[in-house]
This record gives sequence, C-alpha cells and structure tokens, in this order.
Amino acid sequence: MNESNGHFRPDKWRIYFIYLVAAVLFSVAGGRLFYLSVVKKDFLQSQGEMRAVRTVSIPATRGMILDRNGEPLAVSTPTWTIIANPRKLWELEKDPKAKTTPQAEMDRLAKVTGLGRAWLQEKFEFNRNKAFMYLRRQIPPQDADEIMAAKVVGVSKRKEYKRFYPSGEVTAHVVGFTGIDDKGQEGLELAYESSLQGTPGKRSYLKDLKGNEILRIGQDLPEHPGENIELSIDLRLQYLAYRELKAAVTQNRAASASAVILDVKTGEILAMVNQPSYNPNDRSTLEYDQLRNRAVIDLFEPGSTMKPFTVSAALRSGQYTTESIIDTHPGYLRFGRQTIRDLGNYGKIDLETVLVKSSNVGTSKITLSLPQDTVWNLDYELGIGSLAGIGFPGEATGVLPSRPKWHPAEIATLSYGYGLSVTTLQLAQAYMVLANDGYKVPVTLLKQELPLEGKQVLPPNVSKSVVSMLESVVLRGSGKRARIPGYRVAGKTGTVHRVGSQGYEYDQYNAIFAGIAPASDPRLAMVVIVNDPKGRKYYGGEVAAPVFSRVMEGALTTLNVTPDLPEGLREVRLEPKVPYRLAQGG
Repeated sequence: MNESNGHFRPDKWRIYFIYLVAAVLFSVAGGRLFYLSVVKKDFLQSQGEMRAVRTVSIPATRGMILDRNGEPLAVSTPTWTIIANPRKLWELEKDPKAKTTPQAEMDRLAKVTGLGRAWLQEKFEFNRNKAFMYLRRQIPPQDADEIMAAKVVGVSKRKEYKRFYPSGEVTAHVVGFTGIDDKGQEGLELAYESSLQGTPGKRSYLKDLKGNEILRIGQDLPEHPGENIELSIDLRLQYLAYRELKAAVTQNRAASASAVILDVKTGEILAMVNQPSYNPNDRSTLEYDQLRNRAVIDLFEPGSTMKPFTVSAALRSGQYTTESIIDTHPGYLRFGRQTIRDLGNYGKIDLETVLVKSSNVGTSKITLSLPQDTVWNLDYELGIGSLAGIGFPGEATGVLPSRPKWHPAEIATLSYGYGLSVTTLQLAQAYMVLANDGYKVPVTLLKQELPLEGKQVLPPNVSKSVVSMLESVVLRGSGKRARIPGYRVAGKTGTVHRVGSQGYEYDQYNAIFAGIAPASDPRLAMVVIVNDPKGRKYYGGEVAAPVFSRVMEGALTTLNVTPDLPEGLREVRLEPKVPYRLAQGG
C-alpha cells in the first residue's frame, strides 16, 4: 500500500530510526565533550600536566650559625644525591628495541656506586612500580660525576646541602644538628629552623614519554638562602671552658659536668659547655645521654651557693646590716627529729663570716627571723623556678616550691640551697645580678649591640656588700683555689649531696663553684658544676673552683680585662695549670 492511499511505507521507519540513533549518539558525544572540556577541564589539565610537566625544587642554602666574632659554627656545603626511577629501569624488559637489560644496568650501577648487587636487586624489586627512590645521599661532587658517567638507565642526581660543624663537640650542645633532610633536630638548629632554612626555588619543564627533559617552561623561581644567626658565644672562651671542663671530668672520674660564662652587663652567654659531649659531624656512635645540654636542662640543688642570696635578702629587708651578729652556738639547730649542723661551733659571727664559714645554722637563723617569704621572693625575682627565656628547646624551669604555710625546717633548708632546684644557667644568672649592682638583664644566646632592658632586683649597696663578702670567701674561706693571679675574685663553693631513688646519697656529691671577676668592677660571672666526682676530692672548693680559676683567668686575658690587684699583692696560683695534653683528655 502506498502513501497516497493512506498506508505507511515499510522502509520509512528505518530512516527515522537511523536519524534517532544518530541524534542520540551525537547528543551523548556532545555531552561528553562538554563534560570533559568544561566541567572536568581543570582536573584533566592538571592530570595532563602531571604526566607531561615536571616542577622540581631548587634547594636553598641554610643560613650559617656564627659566634660573636664571625667564626662559623655551622655551615652548609653542597653535595649530590643519587636517585633512581625503578619503573623506567624495569620497562627495559618490555622494550624490544632496548639494547640493555635491567640486570645489566644493576650490575653496572653496583660497580660504580659500591652498593651491593643483591641489595640493589631487592631495592629495585620492592620499588618496581615507583618512579623515585634514593640510592646514595649527600656524596661529594666527584663521586656523583663518576656515577653519572656510567649513564645507567633511570639514574640521575640531585643537588642537596650537608651541614658541617667546624668546632665539632665543643659547641655541639649549643648549636645542635640537622637531619639528613637538612632540618633542625637539636639545639639552636631546631630552635631557629624557620629563620635558618631559607626558601627553595622552583624549575618547571616538559618531559617526554621516557621522562627526559625536552623543554624548559617559563623562568626559574630563584631560591632564597636562610638567615645567618650570630650568637653571643665567644668561640675562644668556649674552647677554653670545654678543654678545662673535660680535664676536670677525666681527673675526678666524674659522671658529667657543665659550665656557663655570662657577660654581667649585657646578659650575653659567652660560653656554655657540657660533658660528656659528641661530634655532630659523626653521629654513628651517638648515645641519647650525650645529647642533653645539661647547662639548661639538668636540675640540681645549688646548696651553699645560695647562701649569698639569703644574706642579700636579709640586707634588703632592712632588718640586718653588714655589722649584724648571728649567734650560731652551739653549732646546730633541731626541728623535731631533723637537725641542721655546722662543721663546728662558730659562736657569734657577722654576716661575712657566715659566708666565709658557710654556716648552715647562721643562714637558717637569719631566714627564720625574717617574714617567711622574704628569701623566697628574692629567689623568685632572681629567676629561680622560671625559664631563663633563651628559647632553647627543652629548657628547664627549675623548682622553687611555694607553701601556704612553711614549716620552720623547710624555711631553714631553703636558706642554704636545699629543697629547690636550678640549672647551671639560672645560677649563673643569679650571680650576674650580684655582679651588676643588683640589676637583672635577660640572658641571651644572641649577640647584642646594646643591653636588653632589665630591672633592679637588689639595691646597689646591698649587691656591692655581698660581693665584698664573697671576695673574703675566696681569700680566706673554701674558695681559695678560685684565686686568679692579678685579679680580685668573689665567689662561693657548694658541695651538695646528690638525690637518688631512696633520697639523698651520702657518698655521692655535686661539686659547685659560682664566681665573679674582677671583683672591683665585675665583668664576668661563671658557674661550674661537676657531678658525682669519684676521686678522693669531692668538695666544690677542690673540684670546681680550680676549673673556675683556670677558665676565668684565660677569659679575662682574652678579653683584655685590666688586672685589679696591685702588682705587689697579686697572689701565686695554688695549683699548676693543667697541661694541654691532659686538658684534651689524653
């Protein structure tokens, strides 16, 4: 039947069906094209660039750490790291045109790198589907050139920087070190990471299907080196203090030791040393215990070195003068079952003799006669129980206990340095206040052009009086071995029972000396602590004071500080200097 007679031609529906299918296919294709080119444009473009465009980081040189005179303490040296593309190497198995095999390439690689053939096989097998792995890191340029000359498939080099520490173990605890990725791990390397690390640059390029660079894209974004950090440390004094402290530990078979030297006018830390130490350039045998900067982390009871501050608090209160007399008879005090003793019955003595004789009974009676928080308040103002604020990682606050109501025995023991804990730096800061006419400036590890703003803690006449008393401790008391030819020295010894798991160990001691020089116009304050000396000598005046004498003499000479003793009154050294060979620990 034809169309004119009202009948539909059978072949006509096929044409409409084909049109319909074509329209559907065209709509699907158009929709897919719209989806990919508009909706997924950014994603697909980024994916394409990931497969064709590479952006590599250009490492930035880490800033140097310098001493106050510009001597380098930490520097970065350029090195090369050898990397490999395991996926590219294994693709040789599927390439019929390849002129070599993965096994042959690994054989050559083992020969030029010195790496074990079995190790390389295991490494490449494990990372078969990866495009990146390390082979050797931070090697000298000549070694990298030799490896690259072999032209092993998938092997390339990358520039990196390796940290080097010219002063080695002498400044290790202050400077710290970086890890394999040049990030700070310890010490000031960690504390000033954000300043030292710098900003890496960037370089973009097109790569072919084999990963080879074929075209540089745009301009390189240059790297910016890190900032240099200039420390307050004087490397000359640091070496001197380290040498003598190491000698003292060796001679006295001590467990550990630390020492700090401060500029009393600026609060700058001129030297900070510890034993044992480590070599940051070779950490293959490093033990955890060697990492501690004991001068700011380890706590100890300061003992008799706190007695000058008890006397200072008494003078500041106005209840005592330099002529005040303390009756220490009969040489002991009892508080229930607790007894506080002196080495002898000193009878009636003045404040200076209390310090010269290091009378526990004398300082206890002074403290008990004052309002109960008088000594505590001064200790707190001096910085005991507070962070010194030098920004050093792990710095300890110390312990200055506070009680709503003190037991008389607690007040008494606090007066002679038991029942509280300090770091070497905190104790040095307290003596710095005495040396600086009672004015406390913040301590710092950074070089200062001008002193930081501080506060008056003690009246100048009080601090001068106490320094004069401490000079007598060195002239005719337990501090005689701290004398320095040509200079007036003020200081105080301390011999403190160490705390063990069951309380105080009565056969283990910490030997301490804290001092100031020159006494007439103080320039430096120094604290030395030697922990657990095992020889016949264990008193602070026998073990720590000689270290102070030798180091302080060298420091004053190095800094060209004028002697303040008239030539005819200059004392003869009580002990000979330590030979240099012995001072090195030999």
